[in-house]
Amino acid sequence: MTKELLYGVAYYDEYMPYERLETDIVMMKAAGINLVRIAESTWSTHEPQNGVFDFTSVDRVLNAMHEAGIKVIVGTPTYAVPTWMVKEHPDVLAETPNGPGRYGARQIMDITHPVFLFYAERMIRKLMKRVYTHPAVIGYQIDNETKHYHTSGPNVQLRFVKYLQEKFGTLESLNRAFGLDYWSNRINSWEDFPSVVGTINGSLGAEFSRFQRKLVTQFLAWQASIVNEYKKSDQFITHNFDFEWRGYSFGVQPDVNHYEASKAVDIAGVDIYHPSQGKLTGTEISFGGDSTRSLKGTNYFVLETQAQAFPDWTPYPGQLRLQAFSHLASGANMVEYWHWHSIHNSFETYWKGLLSHDLKENPTYNEAKTIGADFKRLSSHLVNLRKTNKVAILVSNDALTGMEWFPLPGKELNYNDIVRLMYDSLYEMNIGCDVIDVSVESFEKYELIVVPSLYVASDERLEKLNEYVRNGGHVVYTFKSGFSNENSQVRTDIQPGIISEVCGVQYSQFVEPEDVTLKNDPFDLGENHNSVHTWMELLQPTTAEVLAWYDHPHWGEYAAITTNQFEKGRATYIGCIPSPSVIKIVLERTLKEAGVWGVDQALQFPLIVKSGVNDLGRTVRYYFNYSEDPQTFVYSHSNGQELLENRPVESGQKVELERWGVAIIEEQ
Repeated sequence: MTKELLYGVAYYDEYMPYERLETDIVMMKAAGINLVRIAESTWSTHEPQNGVFDFTSVDRVLNAMHEAGIKVIVGTPTYAVPTWMVKEHPDVLAETPNGPGRYGARQIMDITHPVFLFYAERMIRKLMKRVYTHPAVIGYQIDNETKHYHTSGPNVQLRFVKYLQEKFGTLESLNRAFGLDYWSNRINSWEDFPSVVGTINGSLGAEFSRFQRKLVTQFLAWQASIVNEYKKSDQFITHNFDFEWRGYSFGVQPDVNHYEASKAVDIAGVDIYHPSQGKLTGTEISFGGDSTRSLKGTNYFVLETQAQAFPDWTPYPGQLRLQAFSHLASGANMVEYWHWHSIHNSFETYWKGLLSHDLKENPTYNEAKTIGADFKRLSSHLVNLRKTNKVAILVSNDALTGMEWFPLPGKELNYNDIVRLMYDSLYEMNIGCDVIDVSVESFEKYELIVVPSLYVASDERLEKLNEYVRNGGHVVYTFKSGFSNENSQVRTDIQPGIISEVCGVQYSQFVEPEDVTLKNDPFDLGENHNSVHTWMELLQPTTAEVLAWYDHPHWGEYAAITTNQFEKGRATYIGCIPSPSVIKIVLERTLKEAGVWGVDQALQFPLIVKSGVNDLGRTVRYYFNYSEDPQTFVYSHSNGQELLENRPVESGQKVELERWGVAIIEEQ
């Protein structure tokens, strides 16, 4: 845990078009910037030739920042390799399904290659020896948004075969688990194992993806082990995890198991980018924050987020403040912009920083000044926010991969679309939510677990969920849950397999809906919100109560959405993709049954409320207006103090929020 809120920027003295370090520091201090991250992007500057090291830029920035009282995170510069390495060892570039790598972009190397690892270790050790005793350095970021970069060359294939030998022991076990007799894919000799790049077997392909994610876990743990040899007891290690990218941060990262990889770091970090201007909803900030906080069950760092960037990301007045406090409301102890200044050339020229290309004051920078001042003034009230949620959404890298191999009709929607369909509904209803991995040890602290499309799961995991319901928990499953085992092998039982009894429903057929609605508009939403699209399972209730039937001349005898009391708990099953409005109503019903519905649910998006307990033992509630229009709400908790304007607020009092406004109320 940190003692103060950190408000920072990534800073690249090496990128500056002219000398201005002193000027930058003056402007940083004026904006309340108390932290910079350096060094992670400039290996070729620090080692211009093989074995020739130059840390001049690192030294001068560290010394200048320390003199100014600004803290520094040093990044290990291993995610972009220098030209001399590729010239001497071209095979350090990752071979992918698209062929041999070509130099130019970042993150193009094979993270398992012994030559790359040799040079990376040498660089890390040289840098650490240079910086770890410097009084400005408070911690280290290992690598940057690490993924496996689809490395799949001969050396990786060899490692994969060894991994399979260790996991399955015999070829017979492997062939049986993956159904490799199909199309003569059977492996009869370990020596004959082909590259899996061209495989058509989803089980084998999904296992390779799982193996590639393990490579990332191992790589980050390897880097952390080196840094730990030098790091002082009051310094930390972090890493900036990122998400599936859709022009902004969207969903579960396909190429990394964050829950496993984060075990190597002291503090989980994250990069969160999101739509802005009229498309700003705060959902991506919330999902990214909830996901990252859940990795280690404590506060986290936002190591990158946008200040401006691109014409459509330049924030409206007030939005930068709204965004900054939104990060804190999910449990962040740091908000750091990528980056300080806009770059004047190369790939990220228009990924603008807090300063624009003229490097002068601008409206975004001036708004940052107000944030920095408030962070400093209110740090003791807002740092280390402790959040205790009674609802969790359960996610799975394996389910994600399985649905990549066996996609939904049309291939327009994937696993993350279903995750976000469920999460976004909870967010808009102001339900505090953790985002937990399928392998979590215990579900007991939650009253409700939402399980989107758990297509791949072991018997053990599903039985654990059954036991949770049996003991009084509530679960909401969506379609495709329980369908395949941990090897992406479809279960031979009637679906949804192991969870059938708990859900009180079964089915053996599924179809792509055409002109299908829910019979009699059961939720009174009107025809615009009553249709079913993309996927529907023809559910037959056994013991379940039917919440909605399909309306169709041939599928009308089948249920679409059911709920089932099972011993002390309840399981709800959504067998199709209905509208978000239907999802909200089904979730609201379940939340009320689970006892997780309170006064905050009187507010709905665009009014968002988040809460936690601060270091003073007081409940703090953040209220956000994610809209162009002013909003008014009734404060329904114990008397408190609005911290931003330092004024009392009484229970029952009306509070007004300007457009894109925020209020922070601490109970007294």
